[in-house]
Amino acid sequence: MDFTFNAFYTLIAAVIVLLLGRFLVNKIDFLKRYNIPEPVAGGLVAAIISLLVHSLWGYSITTSAELQTSFMLIFFASIGLSANFSKLREGGIGLVIFLFAVSAFIILQNAVGISLATLLGIDPLIGLIAGSVTLTGGHGTAGAWGGIFEVEHGIQGALALGMASATFGLIIGGIIGGPLAKLLINRYNLATARTDQQIEKRDNTPMDSTTSEYVPFEYPHQVRLITADNAITTLGLFAGCLAFAEFMTGFSKGTAFELPTFVWALAGGVILRNVLEGIFKVQIFDRAIDVFGNASLSLYLAMALLSLKLWQLADLAGPLMVILGAQTITMALYAGFVTFRLMGKNYDAAVLAAGHCGFGMGATPTAVANMQAITNMYGASHKAFLIVPLCGAFFVDLINATVIQMILKFFV
Repeated sequence: MDFTFNAFYTLIAAVIVLLLGRFLVNKIDFLKRYNIPEPVAGGLVAAIISLLVHSLWGYSITTSAELQTSFMLIFFASIGLSANFSKLREGGIGLVIFLFAVSAFIILQNAVGISLATLLGIDPLIGLIAGSVTLTGGHGTAGAWGGIFEVEHGIQGALALGMASATFGLIIGGIIGGPLAKLLINRYNLATARTDQQIEKRDNTPMDSTTSEYVPFEYPHQVRLITADNAITTLGLFAGCLAFAEFMTGFSKGTAFELPTFVWALAGGVILRNVLEGIFKVQIFDRAIDVFGNASLSLYLAMALLSLKLWQLADLAGPLMVILGAQTITMALYAGFVTFRLMGKNYDAAVLAAGHCGFGMGATPTAVANMQAITNMYGASHKAFLIVPLCGAFFVDLINATVIQMILKFFV
């Protein structure tokens, strides 16, 4: 029997998951030591409870997909609204190098999936589905490509297969990023962990207009000084971004520049911010954007994990689990030995490696959550928070779509 939660109950459940995750991370040393994000910790417990309830009594819960999507779009809009061109230039050559590392990994990810599928005697396109289509692409890309694989390439159940693979990636991406970064930081003595007292003091120190070196999303728990007027103006900006995203999604459908809705939300934020600030000299309230963006990020991840149906993973064939396991090992090794080294083998590089694990296996929100867990413990990484959100949300989808299209040409 399936119970459907409306938007209100979904929001209540998501908040409970976040509070549970915060409690677990604060009380369980293992979770804090390995920098597991709070939404992932709480969400996994909720998903396991849901699995037990379904296995014992046959009950399951369906949450509000519309509300979850809305928070995801608000998060991506907040990335765009935080990206003024002067800050983006600060990424410099580091952004270019990181894009190169990400692009190479997308090709490697698909090579691993297709090769293993061939060796295991299943359709090579299943390896592509268990490659960048779902892991780098996430649930949105999995849904978009699922119908294409089923109708045009004859892969039965491609949509369900894609959703299960994306679910696996979302979980693993949030689990391996923190421990990998911690391993790199400790091995190369890149930073010293902060004490609980230092973290509490920083979080309770208000971030106001005099705070220097402000970077969005870096410290989600730090106090931001905002007013009701700031909040109302910022909500108007978010509404404009989401309206632009909805319009462009419909307008571009079926054209050469068709993109996922969340990419248009991000692009709308970039355009709106820089037009208002650069041309009309309108003041943008970064602290309010940061508050709404971080809240949306946490709620989106909590809802995504809350809605997981882990029993669907049990239906995956053995070969697919072999492929996903190999992809996990490949991601960890690549981030540790390639991404980390290319980005300079320093603290910023370790945080970037954690971020790469997040969107290389799951999604950009997971990448940001991974990096937040690290910087909350070890200190700021402005470079990582300048590069990863824009790269993971915008450039990666364009690169991924291009690579998938090129590979499919060989199977047509």
